[in-house]
Amino acid sequence: MNKVFSKDGTAIAFDRSGQERPIILVDGAPCSRAFGPMPQLAPLLAPRFTVYHYDRRGRNDSGDTAPYAVEREIEDLEALIGEAGGSAFVYGTSSGAALALAAAARGLKIEKLALYEPPFMVDESGRRPPADHQTQLRQLIASGRRGDALRFFMTRVVGMPALFVWPMRLMPMWSKLEAVAHTLPYDAAVKAEWSTSRAEPWPLPGPGSASL
Repeated sequence: MNKVFSKDGTAIAFDRSGQERPIILVDGAPCSRAFGPMPQLAPLLAPRFTVYHYDRRGRNDSGDTAPYAVEREIEDLEALIGEAGGSAFVYGTSSGAALALAAAARGLKIEKLALYEPPFMVDESGRRPPADHQTQLRQLIASGRRGDALRFFMTRVVGMPALFVWPMRLMPMWSKLEAVAHTLPYDAAVKAEWSTSRAEPWPLPGPGSASL
């Protein structure tokens, strides 16, 4: 495990493998270096890239300096890009895809950007989470109900059937999910940063700053 320090002094933990062009993997909720698709993806990419897989702010071995802001997570990614040599490819999934796109729009040195299942609403016809879901998540976390926050996020925000969620609570992976459940409001905040119904949510990146 390695660590890099973000602009506000928060330590961000990451693993590095491979020796080629750098690529940074940005997890969605509630994934980390301990759980999710990225730990399996990293060794597959390592023969062709130098892979940086990190714990997002507040997760496992990374620090969590209050108050939270999406801009701080963008600065975390900027610190990793600096650690990688000043520019990098970035691959993000779900809320990590939204975060990666926000970083590109802020002008970070992202050579190429790959997004998988970014949580954007392209029209008004799809299912949407409760309007107060960010508030509900914060309240559940503040009261120490991490498991309930996970269930709420999976069913009411993501839209997973409750029938699928209940058995998950009996599986070993549930403890890994609960360990980072307090960061679910962060993911909700990241997703709130971007809606395709908004004409120009951020300044667009300049020429050459990112490729989609």
